[in-house]
Amino acid sequence: MDDQSGDALPGDLDVTALVGPYVFPDNARRRIQGAIYTVTGSLLGLAWLLRNEGGVLVNEGWLIVAALLTGLGFYCLISSAPLLIRELDALAAAAQEVGFPVGHASAQMVWRGLRSVPTWRILIFSADEPPSQRGLVMVDGSDGSVLGGLVQDNPEDWSELEG
Repeated sequence: MDDQSGDALPGDLDVTALVGPYVFPDNARRRIQGAIYTVTGSLLGLAWLLRNEGGVLVNEGWLIVAALLTGLGFYCLISSAPLLIRELDALAAAAQEVGFPVGHASAQMVWRGLRSVPTWRILIFSADEPPSQRGLVMVDGSDGSVLGGLVQDNPEDWSELEG
């Protein structure tokens, strides 16, 4: 038997082949499937309108599927807000928002609201050792505006790890 048979990850998900920084996929790809759903639903609705004679092949099921596909297509189109702000730009905006020198930071991509607007959640720690402050900042991935932030003293006790 061939030892290479079986399931395998697609190339874009294989982390062993990753070279360079990871690029988050863009929501704008939803426009393709939205257009396909909308056109298919419209064609089914047109076929129902032209050929609905109470027959077996073209019946009310076509109209229901046409309405569902068209609705899903429109939703895909309106929920395809583009990701224009990349991770480093979001980190820079978050660093300006917190007002202290930044040490460690972490970025997480989330989607907000029914329109699935891409949003960066940035967790930031101060540059001193151990970090005395931390902050959480939300940055809009479409226009780079800061949606909100929280800065507080770091409540973690690091005294056990010192010297």
